[in-house]
Amino acid sequence: MKGWATCFAALMLCLLLSGHAMAQSATKDVVLDGKSKGAIFDGLGAVSAGASSRLLMDYPEPYRSQILDYLFKPDYGASLQHLKVEIGADVNSTDGSEPSHMRTRDDHNYTRGYEWWLMEEAHKRNPNIILDILPWGAPGWVGNHHFYSEDMANYVADFIVGAKTYGLDIQYAGIWNEKHFDSPEYVKMLRRSLDAHHLRTKIVCCDEYPRKDVDQWTIIKAMQQDPELRRDVAVVSVHYPRVDGKLTTPEDARTTGKPLWSSEDQPASSASNILSRDWKVGGRLLAQLYNENYLKGGFTKTEIWSPITSYYDILAAPNSGLMYANTPWSGHYDVQGAIWATAHTTQFAQPGWQYLESSSGYLPEKGDYVALRSPNGKDWSVVLETIDAKKPQKVRFHLRGGLAEGAVHIWETNSTHTFEHVADVSVKEGVFTYTFDPDSLYSLTTTTGQGKGSAMPPPQKPVPFPYRDDFEKTELHRAPHFLADQDGAFEAVACSGRAGRCLEQVITDKPIPWGPLPDPWTIAGDVNWTDYRVDTDVRLAGPGNVTVMGRVDSADVFQNGKARYPSGYVFVVNETGEWKLLSCAYKKPDRVLAQGTMEFAPVKWHHLRLRFAGKKIAASVDGHDVASVEDADHAHGMFGVGTGWNRAQFDDLSVGRP
Repeated sequence: MKGWATCFAALMLCLLLSGHAMAQSATKDVVLDGKSKGAIFDGLGAVSAGASSRLLMDYPEPYRSQILDYLFKPDYGASLQHLKVEIGADVNSTDGSEPSHMRTRDDHNYTRGYEWWLMEEAHKRNPNIILDILPWGAPGWVGNHHFYSEDMANYVADFIVGAKTYGLDIQYAGIWNEKHFDSPEYVKMLRRSLDAHHLRTKIVCCDEYPRKDVDQWTIIKAMQQDPELRRDVAVVSVHYPRVDGKLTTPEDARTTGKPLWSSEDQPASSASNILSRDWKVGGRLLAQLYNENYLKGGFTKTEIWSPITSYYDILAAPNSGLMYANTPWSGHYDVQGAIWATAHTTQFAQPGWQYLESSSGYLPEKGDYVALRSPNGKDWSVVLETIDAKKPQKVRFHLRGGLAEGAVHIWETNSTHTFEHVADVSVKEGVFTYTFDPDSLYSLTTTTGQGKGSAMPPPQKPVPFPYRDDFEKTELHRAPHFLADQDGAFEAVACSGRAGRCLEQVITDKPIPWGPLPDPWTIAGDVNWTDYRVDTDVRLAGPGNVTVMGRVDSADVFQNGKARYPSGYVFVVNETGEWKLLSCAYKKPDRVLAQGTMEFAPVKWHHLRLRFAGKKIAASVDGHDVASVEDADHAHGMFGVGTGWNRAQFDDLSVGRP
């Protein structure tokens, strides 16, 4: 018995030691070395473009300021460190058209649109924010409809000059959004134009999209063969740098000596898979993307399209934003999980910090981490995610190279914690240990001052019905509330042939497009509206047409790049009195439901009406029905008005009971 007891005790001791050894081996050791070499962190940002911020200006206070605080105020929300905006050109650039600051060679209007305002508001909140610009299209006069021209270089430079009137310094400028780079001479031309205007703005090239038949990294070989081009390009940038879900940074890109930026991105290979509005999808995926872009792609900056979903849901790629705010009539907004996924980096490291290359890597049970140190060489932060992990993981950190050894503050986000300060851990003899939950995002830091915004939105409300706008309260040469231009520009002007203010489509020369080029039209309303009538007074200035639209159920211009109109019912009248009532649907030919000719004198005011009641659709001009049909293609949708590429005015636009 005594011998058996001795053997049993020895066995238990072995098992205990074995278990201890197994526990020890399960602990991940990470050396945080302040002397580690690594790239300079250039920040996280967002891209306001494609009319994605259109409805934000229409928000009433204090809700508009609350939204802006969540986006840009340091240590409050996303705390964005970089803002890139579109140089508008009155041409559709995804979810609408943004106004041009130079509609002619001699036009220099730095008040149109909302990007000046957005940059100004961002800068008020964060004077250190880095500003960047990129064109999607260009006005028709540019280069006689040729984008890569001296006109275009001067157009970009003039936008930067305009920003200075707001006290804004544009630090970077791009070439042409997602167009294949094939013009080294234009890059040099742009550099000469910037220099001639005494601008220090640096050139980012070339914001290309991944395509199976085109290399989005063409600029690398071009720079290798052209020293002047290499000198003029300050940053190499690409969009959505993944093919089949894998990052595609080539080795020669990593050795150029130029910073690499993912200058438009989303947590998927394309913007068709956009941010979800909750942490479970959007926030979790974004947490992985930010870390992986550096670890696997070598990118020192990531910019998300877009900062905010302030465009209607029936437009292309709904919900692309870090936040959601497209109901200005209600003041409601949604602080999404993406805000806090971003905050886990932006509130813990600033542009100019350095990645610690040898102190960044992967966890044994899924997950990864990036370490950064401040320019003073002491403060440090680690952003660590365990999104795909299935069980807790213990990590033992060893501090080296002069890094601060004070208290380590730990913040966590997951399905039960939203950007919470969950622990303070002491460092003993340069070592501390922490166990990380699965499916979570963490920030570990020696810095303080981080914060979580507390402003709350009002409840959601439906679109006001009935709707009416006589444009008398709209500022001249500005867009009315809630109307979202999809091509061209609809602005309040002095009426022709009557007193007061009217809405006019003012672009007659087709711009140089980036993508689809529908006819000019503008929309508003609620996609769930069914039975209603649209009324408006119209005046054609000369040859061309006017349109009234209803039951618009989709306005995604990428569904059919050649479509002139959205998916819905469209009543079209031209200056000769020819009219058509159309049922339009993407990827299908327009169906003519009725057509005819009537007297319709141009330069005179006329009244158009389009009515919907169940399957019955009727169109009238000056109080006389010209069409009455039955059709079931579109049962509900928004309303709109439009033109060809011609001037036309609208007044007393209303939507009411049929």
